[in-house]
Amino acid sequence: MFYREAGQFKTSYPSDQAIFPILQDRWTVITILVVAFVVIPLVANQYWLGPILTQFLVFSLAALGLNILTGYAGQLSLGTGGFMAVGAYATFNLVLRIPELPLVVALIVAGVITAFVGVLFGLPSLRIKGFYLAVATLASQFFLIWLFDHVGWFTNYDTAGVASAPSRTLFGALADAGGPLDFLAPINPVVSGPRAATETKYLLTLTVVAVLALMAKNMVRSGIGRTWMAIRDMDIAAEIIGISPIRAKLSAFAVSSFYCGVAGGLYVFTYLGNADTEAFGLTRSFQILFMVIIGGLGSVVGSFMGAAFIVFMPVLLNNVSSVVFGGTLSGDTISNMELMIFGGSIIFFLIVEPHGFARLWQIAKQKLRVWPFPY
Repeated sequence: MFYREAGQFKTSYPSDQAIFPILQDRWTVITILVVAFVVIPLVANQYWLGPILTQFLVFSLAALGLNILTGYAGQLSLGTGGFMAVGAYATFNLVLRIPELPLVVALIVAGVITAFVGVLFGLPSLRIKGFYLAVATLASQFFLIWLFDHVGWFTNYDTAGVASAPSRTLFGALADAGGPLDFLAPINPVVSGPRAATETKYLLTLTVVAVLALMAKNMVRSGIGRTWMAIRDMDIAAEIIGISPIRAKLSAFAVSSFYCGVAGGLYVFTYLGNADTEAFGLTRSFQILFMVIIGGLGSVVGSFMGAAFIVFMPVLLNNVSSVVFGGTLSGDTISNMELMIFGGSIIFFLIVEPHGFARLWQIAKQKLRVWPFPY
Protein backbone atom coordinates (compact mmCIF):
# COMPACT_ATOMS: atom_id res chain seq x y z
CA MET A 1 0.00 0.00 0.00
CA PHE A 2 2.73 2.45 0.95
CA TYR A 3 5.28 1.41 -1.66
CA ARG A 4 3.63 0.50 -4.96
CA GLU A 5 4.31 1.57 -8.51
CA ALA A 6 0.80 0.58 -9.64
CA GLY A 7 -0.76 3.44 -11.57
CA GLN A 8 2.59 5.17 -12.22
CA PHE A 9 2.58 4.96 -15.99
CA LYS A 10 5.70 5.66 -18.04
CA THR A 11 4.86 7.56 -21.21
CA SER A 12 8.40 8.04 -22.56
CA TYR A 13 11.72 6.24 -22.64
CA PRO A 14 13.47 8.82 -20.42
CA SER A 15 10.80 8.42 -17.73
CA ASP A 16 11.03 4.64 -17.97
CA GLN A 17 14.82 4.74 -17.65
CA ALA A 18 14.91 7.32 -14.85
CA ILE A 19 17.39 6.70 -12.09
CA PHE A 20 14.48 6.59 -9.61
CA PRO A 21 11.45 5.44 -11.64
CA ILE A 22 9.15 5.03 -8.62
CA LEU A 23 7.67 8.22 -7.18
CA GLN A 24 8.20 7.11 -3.59
CA ASP A 25 11.91 6.62 -4.24
CA ARG A 26 12.25 10.08 -5.73
CA TRP A 27 10.54 11.76 -2.80
CA THR A 28 12.60 9.73 -0.34
CA VAL A 29 15.86 10.81 -1.96
CA ILE A 30 14.73 14.44 -2.15
CA THR A 31 13.73 14.38 1.52
CA ILE A 32 17.08 12.89 2.55
CA LEU A 33 18.98 15.53 0.56
CA VAL A 34 16.93 18.39 2.02
CA VAL A 35 17.51 17.12 5.54
CA ALA A 36 21.23 16.61 4.87
CA PHE A 37 21.81 19.99 3.20
CA VAL A 38 19.45 22.22 5.19
CA VAL A 39 18.27 20.73 8.45
CA ILE A 40 21.43 19.04 9.75
CA PRO A 41 23.75 22.10 9.37
CA LEU A 42 21.19 24.16 11.31
CA VAL A 43 20.59 21.79 14.23
CA ALA A 44 23.77 19.67 14.56
CA ASN A 45 26.71 20.78 16.69
CA GLN A 46 30.38 20.80 15.73
CA TYR A 47 30.98 17.30 17.09
CA TRP A 48 28.27 15.70 14.96
CA LEU A 49 29.13 17.66 11.81
CA GLY A 50 32.86 16.99 12.02
CA PRO A 51 34.01 13.72 13.60
CA ILE A 52 30.73 11.89 12.95
CA LEU A 53 28.87 12.97 9.81
CA THR A 54 31.86 14.10 7.73
CA GLN A 55 33.68 10.88 8.58
CA PHE A 56 30.56 8.90 7.67
CA LEU A 57 30.34 10.59 4.26
CA VAL A 58 34.01 10.01 3.46
CA PHE A 59 33.82 6.34 4.45
CA SER A 60 30.61 5.95 2.45
CA LEU A 61 32.40 7.22 -0.66
CA ALA A 62 35.34 4.87 -0.09
CA ALA A 63 32.98 1.93 0.52
CA LEU A 64 31.10 2.84 -2.66
CA GLY A 65 34.36 2.74 -4.60
CA LEU A 66 35.25 -0.69 -3.23
CA ASN A 67 31.69 -1.90 -3.83
CA ILE A 68 31.97 -1.00 -7.51
CA LEU A 69 35.06 -3.18 -7.80
CA THR A 70 34.10 -6.05 -5.50
CA GLY A 71 30.32 -6.00 -5.44
CA TYR A 72 29.59 -5.18 -9.08
CA ALA A 73 32.71 -6.40 -10.90
CA GLY A 74 33.58 -9.30 -8.59
CA GLN A 75 37.25 -8.32 -8.19
CA LEU A 76 38.40 -8.71 -4.59
CA SER A 77 40.67 -5.93 -3.35
CA LEU A 78 42.51 -5.32 -0.10
CA GLY A 79 44.28 -2.16 -1.24
CA THR A 80 41.57 0.42 -0.57
CA GLY A 81 43.62 2.20 2.07
CA GLY A 82 46.56 2.53 -0.32
CA PHE A 83 44.37 4.01 -3.06
CA MET A 84 42.90 6.45 -0.56
CA ALA A 85 46.47 7.44 0.33
CA VAL A 86 47.25 8.09 -3.34
CA GLY A 87 44.28 10.45 -3.56
CA ALA A 88 45.19 12.14 -0.29
CA TYR A 89 48.81 12.85 -1.19
CA ALA A 90 47.94 13.76 -4.77
CA THR A 91 45.39 16.31 -3.55
CA PHE A 92 47.87 17.69 -1.02
CA ASN A 93 50.61 18.21 -3.61
CA LEU A 94 48.26 19.67 -6.20
CA VAL A 95 46.90 22.25 -3.76
CA LEU A 96 50.35 22.96 -2.30
CA ARG A 97 52.18 23.44 -5.60
CA ILE A 98 49.34 25.12 -7.52
CA PRO A 99 47.78 27.52 -5.00
CA GLU A 100 45.27 28.93 -7.50
CA LEU A 101 43.83 25.50 -8.18
CA PRO A 102 40.33 25.10 -6.66
CA LEU A 103 40.06 22.30 -4.16
CA VAL A 104 37.24 20.59 -6.06
CA VAL A 105 39.35 20.51 -9.21
CA ALA A 106 42.29 19.16 -7.19
CA LEU A 107 40.06 16.37 -5.87
CA ILE A 108 38.99 15.43 -9.40
CA VAL A 109 42.56 15.47 -10.73
CA ALA A 110 43.72 13.43 -7.74
CA GLY A 111 40.94 10.95 -8.46
CA VAL A 112 42.13 10.62 -12.05
CA ILE A 113 45.72 10.06 -10.85
CA THR A 114 44.46 7.39 -8.46
CA ALA A 115 42.50 5.79 -11.31
CA PHE A 116 45.73 5.39 -13.31
CA VAL A 117 47.43 3.85 -10.27
CA GLY A 118 44.45 1.54 -9.81
CA VAL A 119 44.65 0.40 -13.43
CA LEU A 120 48.36 -0.29 -12.99
CA PHE A 121 47.79 -2.49 -9.95
CA GLY A 122 44.69 -3.97 -11.55
CA LEU A 123 46.68 -5.54 -14.38
CA PRO A 124 47.20 -8.79 -12.41
CA SER A 125 43.39 -9.24 -12.44
CA LEU A 126 43.69 -10.15 -16.13
CA ARG A 127 45.47 -13.39 -15.21
CA ILE A 128 44.52 -14.16 -11.60
CA LYS A 129 41.35 -13.98 -9.54
CA GLY A 130 39.94 -14.63 -6.09
CA PHE A 131 42.40 -15.09 -3.24
CA TYR A 132 45.44 -14.51 -5.45
CA LEU A 133 44.05 -11.19 -6.67
CA ALA A 134 43.44 -10.17 -3.06
CA VAL A 135 47.10 -10.90 -2.29
CA ALA A 136 48.19 -8.84 -5.31
CA THR A 137 46.14 -5.84 -4.18
CA LEU A 138 47.49 -6.34 -0.67
CA ALA A 139 50.97 -5.98 -2.13
CA SER A 140 49.90 -2.65 -3.66
CA GLN A 141 48.74 -1.53 -0.21
CA PHE A 142 52.15 -2.22 1.33
CA PHE A 143 54.06 -0.70 -1.59
CA LEU A 144 52.07 2.55 -1.68
CA ILE A 145 52.33 3.11 2.07
CA TRP A 146 56.08 2.39 1.94
CA LEU A 147 56.44 4.86 -0.93
CA PHE A 148 54.73 7.71 0.92
CA ASP A 149 56.74 6.95 4.05
CA HIS A 150 60.15 6.98 2.39
CA VAL A 151 59.89 9.60 -0.37
CA GLY A 152 59.94 13.00 1.28
CA TRP A 153 58.63 14.88 -1.76
CA PHE A 154 55.10 13.62 -1.12
CA THR A 155 55.02 15.28 2.33
CA ASN A 156 56.96 18.36 1.19
CA TYR A 157 59.93 17.05 3.21
CA ASP A 158 58.11 17.47 6.52
CA THR A 159 60.31 16.33 9.40
CA ALA A 160 57.43 14.44 11.01
CA GLY A 161 56.39 12.87 7.73
CA VAL A 162 52.93 14.45 7.96
CA ALA A 163 51.39 16.48 5.13
CA SER A 164 49.25 19.19 6.75
CA ALA A 165 46.41 20.38 4.55
CA PRO A 166 46.88 24.07 3.68
CA SER A 167 44.01 26.52 3.97
CA ARG A 168 42.15 26.84 0.70
CA THR A 169 38.92 28.44 -0.45
CA LEU A 170 36.35 26.93 -2.76
CA PHE A 171 37.69 28.71 -5.85
CA GLY A 172 41.40 28.45 -5.12
CA ALA A 173 43.13 31.48 -3.63
CA LEU A 174 42.59 32.92 -0.17
CA ALA A 175 40.54 36.08 -0.48
CA ASP A 176 42.31 37.95 2.33
CA ALA A 177 45.78 37.11 1.02
CA GLY A 178 45.67 39.62 -1.81
CA GLY A 179 45.05 36.89 -4.35
CA PRO A 180 43.54 37.31 -7.80
CA LEU A 181 40.14 36.08 -6.59
CA ASP A 182 39.42 38.79 -4.02
CA PHE A 183 36.22 39.76 -5.80
CA LEU A 184 34.84 36.29 -5.03
CA ALA A 185 35.25 36.73 -1.28
CA PRO A 186 31.50 36.75 -0.47
CA ILE A 187 30.98 33.40 -2.24
CA ASN A 188 34.44 31.92 -1.78
CA PRO A 189 34.46 30.32 1.70
CA VAL A 190 37.49 28.66 3.22
CA VAL A 191 36.89 24.92 2.81
CA SER A 192 40.11 23.39 4.14
CA GLY A 193 42.66 24.11 6.81
CA PRO A 194 42.25 25.22 10.45
CA ARG A 195 40.32 28.36 9.43
CA ALA A 196 37.58 26.45 7.65
CA ALA A 197 34.22 26.17 9.42
CA THR A 198 32.98 22.68 10.23
CA GLU A 199 29.71 23.39 8.44
CA THR A 200 31.57 24.35 5.27
CA LYS A 201 33.65 21.17 5.32
CA TYR A 202 30.55 19.09 5.89
CA LEU A 203 28.62 20.73 3.04
CA LEU A 204 31.53 20.36 0.63
CA THR A 205 31.93 16.68 1.51
CA LEU A 206 28.17 16.12 1.27
CA THR A 207 28.00 17.75 -2.17
CA VAL A 208 30.86 15.69 -3.58
CA VAL A 209 29.53 12.44 -2.11
CA ALA A 210 25.96 13.10 -3.30
CA VAL A 211 27.06 13.84 -6.87
CA LEU A 212 29.37 10.82 -7.08
CA ALA A 213 26.76 8.53 -5.49
CA LEU A 214 24.14 9.53 -8.07
CA MET A 215 26.72 9.02 -10.82
CA ALA A 216 27.51 5.55 -9.46
CA LYS A 217 23.81 4.70 -9.25
CA ASN A 218 23.38 5.65 -12.89
CA MET A 219 26.65 4.00 -13.94
CA VAL A 220 25.77 0.55 -12.62
CA ARG A 221 22.53 0.70 -14.63
CA SER A 222 24.36 1.55 -17.85
CA GLY A 223 26.20 -0.65 -20.31
CA ILE A 224 29.47 -0.55 -18.40
CA GLY A 225 27.71 -1.60 -15.20
CA ARG A 226 26.14 -4.56 -16.99
CA THR A 227 29.55 -5.64 -18.28
CA TRP A 228 30.91 -5.52 -14.73
CA MET A 229 28.10 -7.72 -13.46
CA ALA A 230 28.50 -10.12 -16.38
CA ILE A 231 32.20 -10.53 -15.56
CA ARG A 232 31.32 -10.98 -11.90
CA ASP A 233 28.72 -13.67 -12.51
CA MET A 234 30.61 -15.72 -15.12
CA ASP A 235 33.60 -14.23 -16.90
CA ILE A 236 33.96 -17.05 -19.44
CA ALA A 237 30.35 -16.74 -20.57
CA ALA A 238 30.69 -12.96 -20.70
CA GLU A 239 33.72 -13.25 -22.95
CA ILE A 240 31.87 -15.68 -25.24
CA ILE A 241 29.04 -13.20 -25.82
CA GLY A 242 31.53 -10.47 -26.77
CA ILE A 243 32.39 -8.67 -23.52
CA SER A 244 36.07 -7.78 -23.22
CA PRO A 245 37.38 -8.92 -19.82
CA ILE A 246 40.35 -6.56 -20.14
CA ARG A 247 38.18 -3.50 -20.66
CA ALA A 248 35.63 -4.51 -18.02
CA LYS A 249 38.11 -5.34 -15.25
CA LEU A 250 40.43 -2.40 -15.82
CA SER A 251 37.52 0.04 -16.07
CA ALA A 252 36.22 -1.30 -12.75
CA PHE A 253 39.63 -0.77 -11.16
CA ALA A 254 39.82 2.74 -12.64
CA VAL A 255 36.37 3.86 -11.45
CA SER A 256 36.80 2.24 -8.05
CA SER A 257 40.21 3.85 -7.55
CA PHE A 258 38.83 7.23 -8.64
CA TYR A 259 36.18 7.08 -5.93
CA CYS A 260 38.69 5.92 -3.33
CA GLY A 261 41.12 8.66 -4.36
CA VAL A 262 38.50 11.38 -3.98
CA ALA A 263 37.55 9.89 -0.62
CA GLY A 264 41.19 10.02 0.46
CA GLY A 265 41.47 13.68 -0.54
CA LEU A 266 38.30 14.55 1.38
CA TYR A 267 39.53 12.54 4.36
CA VAL A 268 42.57 14.80 4.60
CA PHE A 269 41.12 18.19 3.64
CA THR A 270 37.69 18.09 5.27
CA TYR A 271 38.14 15.64 8.14
CA LEU A 272 41.65 14.93 9.40
CA GLY A 273 43.42 18.11 8.32
CA ASN A 274 46.65 16.25 7.52
CA ALA A 275 47.86 13.25 5.53
CA ASP A 276 49.48 10.53 7.61
CA THR A 277 50.15 7.04 6.28
CA GLU A 278 48.91 5.52 9.54
CA ALA A 279 45.41 6.68 8.60
CA PHE A 280 45.54 4.64 5.39
CA GLY A 281 47.09 1.42 6.64
CA LEU A 282 45.88 -2.14 6.27
CA THR A 283 43.37 -1.65 9.08
CA ARG A 284 41.63 1.02 6.99
CA SER A 285 41.42 -1.35 4.02
CA PHE A 286 39.78 -4.03 6.15
CA GLN A 287 37.46 -1.48 7.70
CA ILE A 288 36.19 -0.39 4.28
CA LEU A 289 35.80 -4.04 3.29
CA PHE A 290 33.72 -4.68 6.41
CA MET A 291 31.46 -1.78 5.46
CA VAL A 292 30.81 -3.36 2.09
CA ILE A 293 30.14 -6.80 3.59
CA ILE A 294 27.77 -5.50 6.26
CA GLY A 295 26.05 -3.01 3.99
CA GLY A 296 25.67 -5.35 1.05
CA LEU A 297 27.73 -6.31 -1.98
CA GLY A 298 26.52 -4.87 -5.26
CA SER A 299 24.44 -2.09 -3.72
CA VAL A 300 24.95 1.66 -3.73
CA VAL A 301 22.70 2.23 -0.73
CA GLY A 302 24.39 -0.70 1.02
CA SER A 303 27.69 1.21 0.99
CA PHE A 304 26.06 4.01 2.99
CA MET A 305 24.38 1.54 5.36
CA GLY A 306 27.65 -0.26 6.06
CA ALA A 307 29.50 3.00 6.67
CA ALA A 308 26.70 4.16 8.98
CA PHE A 309 26.98 0.96 11.00
CA ILE A 310 30.76 1.25 11.40
CA VAL A 311 30.70 4.97 12.26
CA PHE A 312 27.58 5.23 14.42
CA MET A 313 27.86 1.95 16.32
CA PRO A 314 30.73 3.17 18.58
CA VAL A 315 28.76 6.35 19.35
CA LEU A 316 25.66 4.34 20.21
CA LEU A 317 27.68 1.90 22.29
CA ASN A 318 29.30 4.71 24.29
CA ASN A 319 25.95 6.32 25.01
CA VAL A 320 24.31 3.02 25.97
CA SER A 321 27.20 2.01 28.22
CA SER A 322 27.15 5.39 29.98
CA VAL A 323 23.41 5.01 30.66
CA VAL A 324 23.41 1.34 31.63
CA PHE A 325 26.72 1.17 33.52
CA GLY A 326 26.86 4.78 34.67
CA GLY A 327 30.12 5.47 32.86
CA THR A 328 32.05 2.91 34.89
CA LEU A 329 33.34 1.00 31.86
CA SER A 330 36.84 1.87 30.74
CA GLY A 331 37.70 2.96 27.24
CA ASP A 332 39.55 -0.31 26.57
CA THR A 333 36.48 -2.33 27.54
CA ILE A 334 34.26 -0.32 25.22
CA SER A 335 36.80 -0.69 22.40
CA ASN A 336 36.86 -4.46 22.88
CA MET A 337 33.06 -4.52 22.85
CA GLU A 338 33.11 -2.63 19.56
CA LEU A 339 35.43 -5.22 18.02
CA MET A 340 33.22 -8.03 19.28
CA ILE A 341 30.11 -6.42 17.80
CA PHE A 342 31.82 -5.77 14.46
CA GLY A 343 33.17 -9.31 14.24
CA GLY A 344 29.86 -10.84 15.28
CA SER A 345 27.98 -8.71 12.77
CA ILE A 346 30.25 -9.80 9.92
CA ILE A 347 29.79 -13.48 10.82
CA PHE A 348 26.03 -12.98 11.19
CA PHE A 349 25.60 -11.35 7.78
CA LEU A 350 27.87 -13.86 6.05
CA ILE A 351 25.77 -16.73 7.40
CA VAL A 352 22.24 -15.34 7.64
CA GLU A 353 22.09 -12.60 5.01
CA PRO A 354 25.18 -12.42 2.74
CA HIS A 355 23.77 -9.38 0.95
CA GLY A 356 23.77 -7.31 4.14
CA PHE A 357 21.55 -4.43 5.15
CA ALA A 358 20.72 -3.68 1.51
CA ARG A 359 18.93 -7.00 1.16
CA LEU A 360 17.00 -6.41 4.38
CA TRP A 361 15.90 -3.05 2.96
CA GLN A 362 14.76 -4.73 -0.26
CA ILE A 363 12.74 -7.27 1.73
CA ALA A 364 11.11 -4.44 3.70
CA LYS A 365 10.11 -2.69 0.46
CA GLN A 366 8.63 -5.92 -0.89
CA LYS A 367 6.54 -6.29 2.26
CA LEU A 368 5.34 -2.69 1.97
CA ARG A 369 4.12 -3.47 -1.54
CA VAL A 370 1.56 -6.00 -0.28
CA TRP A 371 0.79 -4.61 3.18
CA PRO A 372 -1.65 -5.18 4.93
CA PHE A 373 -2.14 -8.46 3.09
CA PRO A 374 -0.04 -11.53 4.01
CA TYR A 375 3.25 -11.99 2.20
